[in-house]
Amino acid sequence: MLHSSAAVLPTSREACRALDAADPLAAARAAFVLPPDVIYLDGNSLGPMPAATRARLQQALDDEWSRQLVGAWNGAGWIDLAPRVAAGIAGLIGAHADEVAVADSTSVNLFKLLGIALRLRPSRRTILTETGNFPTDRYVAEGLAGWTGEHRLRSVDRERLAADPTSALDDDTAVLTLSHVDYRSGAMHDLARITAAAHARGALVLWDLAHSTGAVPVDLEAAQADFAVGCGYKYLNGGPGAPAFAYLARRWHAQARSPLTGWFGHREPFAFAPDYAPAAAAGQLQCGTPPILSLLALDVGVQLLAGLDGAALRAKSLALTDLFIARCLPWLGEHGLELVTPQAHAQRGSQVSLRHARAWPICQALIESGVVGDFRAPDILRLGFAPAYLRHVDAWDAAERLHAIMRAGIWQDARFDRQRRVT
Repeated sequence: MLHSSAAVLPTSREACRALDAADPLAAARAAFVLPPDVIYLDGNSLGPMPAATRARLQQALDDEWSRQLVGAWNGAGWIDLAPRVAAGIAGLIGAHADEVAVADSTSVNLFKLLGIALRLRPSRRTILTETGNFPTDRYVAEGLAGWTGEHRLRSVDRERLAADPTSALDDDTAVLTLSHVDYRSGAMHDLARITAAAHARGALVLWDLAHSTGAVPVDLEAAQADFAVGCGYKYLNGGPGAPAFAYLARRWHAQARSPLTGWFGHREPFAFAPDYAPAAAAGQLQCGTPPILSLLALDVGVQLLAGLDGAALRAKSLALTDLFIARCLPWLGEHGLELVTPQAHAQRGSQVSLRHARAWPICQALIESGVVGDFRAPDILRLGFAPAYLRHVDAWDAAERLHAIMRAGIWQDARFDRQRRVT
């Protein structure tokens, strides 16, 4: 059964166009640079460039860096840029501005917060995660556990955690680290429920919001979350390799100590004191000098998303994915495709994933048709529906083109079996 956010799903392309004309988010599409004749369903991998980004970076190059030189740190406000971007992200994840820091990569921030969590639970030795968690999350946790020599990484199935989180936890669990939305299937955990279950067993929780922030409502304060990380280049549209963010709940500010103590995480970085004193609140999670040009691009993306209604974004995300699923369900089995994304709204992020043994060539054929999605090994075709710039007609056309490719067997052409070179 399809759980629709609308009373009736559109049954024609004309009906989709009518929905797009009445869409309260319709104007947001013009704020992005999108290639003509392309339906971009890979914004959950790399978001498109906001139209304002080019001018903002040009200003930084032509006036701030080239003319003001080092004076731009104060004259152009570079010194306050990271906290300002952090405050914008805080508003998207249900956090206070002093609970968020923008710095480094998701992986580095994960290391910092896992290190903090282990120190806050000194008598416990287990980092718990899910078997299919995003690989870098597992790598970082495994590496930290091996480095301390006192901890271990333990994994349980996602389904077990979702069904009964208390059954996976024990009195040795120091921290549970999970992805809110699964990067392959798009399945979404109940963040508040799992956090509460972990706390009941005395464990802390670290959430990876990489596939949530900017598309799925998140309220970390309401859920009483401890820590979170996320990236800036997916739904936040900050550009390739954009700085990531880290969340440190206020109740841990006095006790937390980051294992990476760089000078921008110092209470007075320009005092050049010989000894380290952590900055207040989440500011200690900063480390080295902020990457200003990347931060400026991220600032544009964050401001764009912050100016849109979060409830409208979620409603449209569900409407788009409902529509695509409804158009595909009748013929998936006929062509050996399997829907792996949950149909229940409460369990679905902002993507639709299909399983097929030849998902890679199918993905390449779809891209050739003008629908850009991506592939996740070994057999997942992943299609992201970013509600800020996608339309109902895009979901309709993407489903029609995929059906045409499967029906005609276009994906079986040898040219689509070329070696994959881009992740």
